[in-house]
Amino acid sequence: MPPQIRAVRAAFAFLTRLPMGGCRETDEDLRWAPAHFPLVGLVLGSVLACAWLAVRHIGALPCAVLVVSLSMLLTGALHEDGLADTADALGGSRTPDDLMRILKDSRIGAFGAAALASAILWRVVFLASLDARAPAALVAVHCAARVSPVWLMLAMPYVSGQHAKSRDLARVRAPQAIVATAWGALIMALLARGRWLALEDIVALAVALLTCAVLCGLRFRKRAGGITGDFLGAAEQIGECVGLLALAWTHRGLA
Repeated sequence: MPPQIRAVRAAFAFLTRLPMGGCRETDEDLRWAPAHFPLVGLVLGSVLACAWLAVRHIGALPCAVLVVSLSMLLTGALHEDGLADTADALGGSRTPDDLMRILKDSRIGAFGAAALASAILWRVVFLASLDARAPAALVAVHCAARVSPVWLMLAMPYVSGQHAKSRDLARVRAPQAIVATAWGALIMALLARGRWLALEDIVALAVALLTCAVLCGLRFRKRAGGITGDFLGAAEQIGECVGLLALAWTHRGLA
């Protein structure tokens, strides 16, 4: 089996707590894994959408709390951990050396706790506001928010040598980024074809995530000269919040 296909398993093993067997990934599998990050988002979003639909009778706000909690359970709060570490590092450092030192500290400081609480709260609020459209939004956002980190890996150097697996994953080339984008485009097209999302929703989501990726990339380059695994997790979390905001905005505009 070629590494481009084996990398699907590697992507799920890296981004989720789903049982994927005990096979060891090769370096080539890890290099191709980012190409399938949006596919992981599709599966996660679909599971969360099914959970929402199963308990929708309890109300939008309890459903939103449930699916956000379930998303952290399925991913092991991997992205949330990256967001908290990034917020602490960017907020509490003055030099690149300070930034790297804080990133390696497993403790969560005030900046990290505030960022984590804000991200969870905003996701809950936006999902509750979407109500009946929340299941489609969960699929779309979890998929799309995992495309932009792949392009950040392509465009920027990896500046932390802390985790060997993360270094292998970060060695993205154009083919991996193109495949990741193709996954995202295919899933958006299917959502539009099924009339789960309108064209205005998809355009708003794409513009919001592109803007988010550019701003995150500029900030990461200015403060650290590149990306780290924590920065990528933060970019995904910010992308989820911004993507849900965009869909909530269009939902209100079309209502």
